Amino acid sequence: MKTRFCFLLVTLLVGPAAALLAQKSTSDILPPQRRQASVDKATFLSRPPAPAPVPADLPQPFNPADFDAPEPGEFKSGMGASPSSNRPGGGSAPSPSAAPVPVGPSSDRDVIDMLAAQIRPSGMLQLRGTPRLIISNKPFEVGTRFTVTYNGQDYELELTAIDRTTFTLRYRNEETTRPITPTK
Repeated sequence: MKTRFCFLLVTLLVGPAAALLAQKSTSDILPPQRRQASVDKATFLSRPPAPAPVPADLPQPFNPADFDAPEPGEFKSGMGASPSSNRPGGGSAPSPSAAPVPVGPSSDRDVIDMLAAQIRPSGMLQLRGTPRLIISNKPFEVGTRFTVTYNGQDYELELTAIDRTTFTLRYRNEETTRPITPTK
């Protein structure tokens, strides 16, 4: 009898509460007319400000036009350098008989072609499923970066691909593929 009484009591209490919950609920989202002010403000705040125009003759600090060019008056001279010179390559003023270092290649394509022609791998091997290029009896895998010096200037090349018969090098945004010619 007690259980029937408890069941009846729960039914009487829960029944009206369920009827109240079953009523249609109101939306938390405002109508479009009232939301428009918030949308306009958000659009205004998310728009980046327009940068001020920059003069065309302003030097670019991160990409100067003559970045790869040798400094004026800089020549590669092993003789005639003063001991008090701070420059690593001698850095003294050139003597009248000293010949200037020829200016390097003019474009990235010229640089990569010239430097890749000087790299002569002796072969290629597959080690643990990874291809490796053999240069001077040392294995190099894809992603290896080389620093190559030409005319006293350092160039950084990256090994980007190794195939059974070819390898690919990258300098900045230029790539070149060269054949692997095995040496004895």
